[in-house]
Formats: sequence, structure tokens, C-alpha cells
Amino acid sequence: MEWVFNDGGRTRAGRRGLTGDCVCRAVSIATGKPYTEVYETLAQKSSTERKSKTGRSASKGIKVKRKWFHDLMKAWNCAWTPTMGIGTGCHTHLANNELPMGRLIVRLSHHCSAVINGVINDTYDPQRKTLYFGPDGKCIRAAERCVYGYWTVKQ
Repeated sequence: MEWVFNDGGRTRAGRRGLTGDCVCRAVSIATGKPYTEVYETLAQKSSTERKSKTGRSASKGIKVKRKWFHDLMKAWNCAWTPTMGIGTGCHTHLANNELPMGRLIVRLSHHCSAVINGVINDTYDPQRKTLYFGPDGKCIRAAERCVYGYWTVKQ
């Protein structure tokens, strides 16, 4: 898949440095909502959670499995599509022709990215494509990153 650098308006909002705000960035990019609005909403909602050792927050990562997060995404006109279940194995990858066209927020292992019409919009390329070579040096298999599910932004 093609990848383009996009910080979702983080720099324009006056934020600097590295942080774990992938959920905020992906939601901002895919929905078109201002980064600050998404950040403040996620920060307020996550502040009601029981505190954990990891210190999750809008800037350090959101637990996207939480009911409040799914309710918020629904309120922002996004529909969840699971692509993997316990014990089912990976059926959908971060690869061309495996995701639908449109504005998506894709859930990966320890990361979320925005995918708009088949193009990854993120601060780095999250594809993690691994090539496996045979003894003759020819590529025998390519493994792409597994997609756990995605939110489709309804227009």
C-alpha cells in the first residue's frame, strides 16, 4: 500500500515531540475533525477510566476496546467491522485489495492508522511487510501486518 506522512493536524495544534497518540491522529485524519477537538474528547473520556500501570491517556494510548470508545465512534458516525476473532487467525491484512475503499480507521497490533481510499495516512509506515526467501534466494512468501478490524467513517 502507498503511505503518506500525515500527523492529523498535531503540529498545527502546537504539539511537539514523540508520543503515543495514534488513535487521536487516525480519528482526526479519517473523520476530518480538528486534532485538538479529538484529543480533548479522548482525554476527557479516558480520564473516567480506572487508572492502570501503563498510564493510558489521549497522548499515551487509548484502550480502543472500551465501550465508551465504541459509543464515541458511533456518535462520530463510524461503524466497526471486526476482521479477526479469537482463534480464527488473520484474514485481513494491511495490503492492497484487502480493505474497502473509503475513510477507515484501521486497528493493528498496538497501533491505529488512517487509511483513505487505499492510502495509509500516518506519521510512519506501519505495514511491517516481511519477505521470506527460499534456499535459491527467491521470495517465496510475503507476510503483511494483520488488521484486527476497522471503523468506516460514514459520509
